Amino acid sequence: MKSTYTADFDFSKYLNEVKRAETIHYIGHVSAVNGLEIESTGPRSVIGEMCTIKIPSTKSELMAEVVGLSGTTVKLTAFGDTKGIEIGCEVVGSGSVLQVGVGEGLLGRVIDATGHPYDGLGEIRAETFYPAIAEPPNPMTRKPTDRRITTGVRAIDSLLTIAKGQRMGIFAGSGVGKSTLISMIARNTNADINVIALIGERGREVMDFIKRDLGEEGLKRSVVVVATGDQPSICRLRAAYVATAIAEYFRDQGKDVMFMFDSVTRFAQAQREIGLANGEPPAQQGYPPSVFDMLPKLLERTGTNDKGTITAFYTVLVDGDNMNEPITDKVRGTLDGHIVLNRALAQSNHFPAIDVLQSISRLGRRVTGLQTRKACGAIRELISTYASNEILITTGNYQKGNSATIDKAIEKHEAIEAFLKQEETERCSMDDTLDKLSVLAEVEIPIDEYGEDAGLVIKTTAQIADEQVKAGAADINEEI
Repeated sequence: MKSTYTADFDFSKYLNEVKRAETIHYIGHVSAVNGLEIESTGPRSVIGEMCTIKIPSTKSELMAEVVGLSGTTVKLTAFGDTKGIEIGCEVVGSGSVLQVGVGEGLLGRVIDATGHPYDGLGEIRAETFYPAIAEPPNPMTRKPTDRRITTGVRAIDSLLTIAKGQRMGIFAGSGVGKSTLISMIARNTNADINVIALIGERGREVMDFIKRDLGEEGLKRSVVVVATGDQPSICRLRAAYVATAIAEYFRDQGKDVMFMFDSVTRFAQAQREIGLANGEPPAQQGYPPSVFDMLPKLLERTGTNDKGTITAFYTVLVDGDNMNEPITDKVRGTLDGHIVLNRALAQSNHFPAIDVLQSISRLGRRVTGLQTRKACGAIRELISTYASNEILITTGNYQKGNSATIDKAIEKHEAIEAFLKQEETERCSMDDTLDKLSVLAEVEIPIDEYGEDAGLVIKTTAQIADEQVKAGAADINEEI
């Protein structure tokens, strides 16, 4: 009796490789190595094209990217150590720019600047490939930002409410708690997926973040892209684009993505190194013009499109706590709000060290109800009143009863401080946050304001103005 045997083989991986294969290779040869820059005569290539440098002495290959062209001279930056490269080494063009393999298999994985595994857990099966460098979504097709997202951090979810698809900056000097804050958000957010870019971090901090801060549960729904500070500048630069491309893929699947980028400053420093090595003139504080051209192009790729959302938090290392230095100023002007971490608060054991009065969420009022806005306004006024009179209060020069507003600010000060402080491992849902805010501000917040689907009606400025005109006309008629 003849037996039949059938088996289903998944050939998609091999078909993708065949489709991506370049049948005609253009070859050049190394002519000079100057620090970070490698020059070659040929191959025929375009800016951003990936090339392979063959090193005979070690019988190895090194990936490099074309960053400049001058006549027949091609300028490249290598994705690794240039040790062993000599004059005459073959440079083979790939015919394509950097692409990253994307798919559900990325969840729970740690990858490098080229999209390859960095965690030693084996190959990642790609469902498709996304270009690392892409255009931002068409502004006319972006979905409106009309629902809030939970971060699990009370100070943010109450006084700095974030909308799905909003892009926020976290500004602070070194050692004030930027990485800790994004780890709290990664663990506690109600977003579908986390994409985390660790750019220019110390090697020790990478494992600390993944094992201690993110944890096993947080990693299961996260993709981590790593380029440590000891890696070449092109790795730190391209890791940012790879992470953004991965977030774009999940957004295109209709997901709500939480994107955390630490830090923009080290991304800018990487481009400064490449730009100066490529002959660009320094502009503001040593940064070449290309840095200020690249920043908005990268930051605008997140947000909403017609399918899903990317809610983004970008950390910015503020040199010397100077909020007006060039990178800080450029990023703050591009994003939809900023969270400022205050060193004085951190030194007084106030964590997270969020300076509420210096921070702002530009979309917060769109995604909160009237009563919530009243409660937030009341708390902000009390914080501001106490801050303005703190010297008088702490030195004992203020006499109780002179001002009812100051008296209330003093009375509520400890309760507000307790509300804004939060342990790193403490999780606070949106319901709990609004409950505590309601009690603290003595403002009743209706139950229908809870959660992301609170039934909030987003009105245009014209609709609001029209309603105000009608309300005014009704008042006049009543008086008559």
